[in-house]
Amino acid sequence: GDVGFDPSVSRSSFTMYRAVLAAACVAAASAFAPMTALPRTAARAAVSKVGGLRMQEDLAVPFLERPPALDGSLAGDVGFDPVGFSNYFDIKWLREAELKHGRVCMLAWTGMIAQEVACLPQFSNGATPIDDFFVVPAAGLWQVFFAIGSVEFATNKFKLTPGDMFSEGREAGDLGFDPLGFGKNPAALARRRLVEVKNGRLAMIAFSGVLHQQLLTKQGTLEQLANFKAIAN
Repeated sequence: GDVGFDPSVSRSSFTMYRAVLAAACVAAASAFAPMTALPRTAARAAVSKVGGLRMQEDLAVPFLERPPALDGSLAGDVGFDPVGFSNYFDIKWLREAELKHGRVCMLAWTGMIAQEVACLPQFSNGATPIDDFFVVPAAGLWQVFFAIGSVEFATNKFKLTPGDMFSEGREAGDLGFDPLGFGKNPAALARRRLVEVKNGRLAMIAFSGVLHQQLLTKQGTLEQLANFKAIAN
């Protein structure tokens, strides 16, 4: 005879599937969760329950606990620290490193693109902007290296460790450089700090992408966009 369909069995199986899936997610996340959980307060963003998991909606990974040092006071802080660096290093020193890497990568990405369309008269472009690095004489590269090092030491007043970099009370990333006076309006300054962090993070990903694209395809980025060539097997 015909086998009847029992809707309750289907609903029960679906509920069990969701429970197993949720348990698997919790098990995977527990390997990266900080050891010490930060107590939740009324001021913290809304917490909801989804499939038995407590979700913090203001976090990059909602089912992980917010690390204690990431209290939301820094621009762009979405509680993302799965490895737990903020548990061992000064958060201001980590933010300083993030901002510097972001600023460098914003310049680096622009330079990688600009080199495809511009060249100083005394030099000639290589096949890709990466090849241009090897066109510059060694003496020129050492000049760049020492110039960057001098700027790094001077702007930090020779204080480069987590223990002394902020001994004078300056904020992370604040080197006193604001020739156009953008920091005079506190509200505008807060918005620009967030913009800088987000653009810096995007630039780090973008520069890494452009770098690997040129290494793999042996084409400049603009050239590949205009004349795509598949990677040879």
